[in-house]
Amino acid sequence: MKIQHVSLDGNTAAAYTSHATNEVIAIYPITPSSVMGELADEYSAHGRKNIWGQVPTVVELQSEGGAAGSIHGALTAGALATTYTASQGLLLMIPNMFKISGELAPTVFHISARSVSCQALSIFGDHSDIMACRSTGFGIIMSANPQEVMDNALVAQQASMKSRVPFIHAFDGFRTSHEIQKVVEVSYDTMRAMIDEEDIVAIRNRALKPETPTMRGTAHNPDLYFQGRESVNLFYGKCPDTVQAAYDRFAKLTGRQYHLFDYVGAPDAETVMVIMASAADTAEETVSYMHEKECQKCGLIKIRLYRPFSVKHFLE
Repeated sequence: MKIQHVSLDGNTAAAYTSHATNEVIAIYPITPSSVMGELADEYSAHGRKNIWGQVPTVVELQSEGGAAGSIHGALTAGALATTYTASQGLLLMIPNMFKISGELAPTVFHISARSVSCQALSIFGDHSDIMACRSTGFGIIMSANPQEVMDNALVAQQASMKSRVPFIHAFDGFRTSHEIQKVVEVSYDTMRAMIDEEDIVAIRNRALKPETPTMRGTAHNPDLYFQGRESVNLFYGKCPDTVQAAYDRFAKLTGRQYHLFDYVGAPDAETVMVIMASAADTAEETVSYMHEKECQKCGLIKIRLYRPFSVKHFLE
């Protein structure tokens, strides 16, 4: 297998993988996610094809709510679709996110996590935007650096199609979205090997179409509504194992092994930090240094799958 190294930032890594693995991309720019949408638009404008030999359709809407609504419509029609956003833009997508997850429609939203404006606007990073989406039913996968962004964008895509749970794939705004690193490029052959054709066929078969009519978007009384909400628990219960299986499959193809939670540090640590996203890289260097110097017995647990949170895998 030929290894291709490229220098790029997190936004470019997400755009590269997501453009290659989708058919419809709805965009609306918001800092610091704008680069992802701009690159996807540029790729399609210049005729770049996805892994199935098609040029994805990229459309810019008039708001993030419109982008999310377009994605919901595309998913309902059986397409593979994605979008990019951050901060208030993500919050405007929440109503459609509830619908998408409620209908078990596979998709990945790529988010360069950013502060939500409170007493003032802030374009810099925290996780307040993705934390506001914990109850939407979307899974949340976190990336710490541009290499993980490229890798997790593919793993999240495959895991979503396999589990039917939609995902937020998040990485820190500016810290990771604009940080340039040399990474190993995931080839189109690897992407094709990661995604099962039968999952695509299943998505097509569930599409809303005249040949196989189904009723959707109804109103339920509490008794029936509650049963519907309970029925999806089976899918969420299996989701962590599905994500880990995707990581294991990715490792066989690339040699890069990830887990839902990764531990580094002393085996007999007295202090353990639990962290996710870009701070994990800095913390890992610190923990490794302290362990090497034997100045303190400490360790680090890096979270990659934040939701659905697997207590079983965490305790392991």
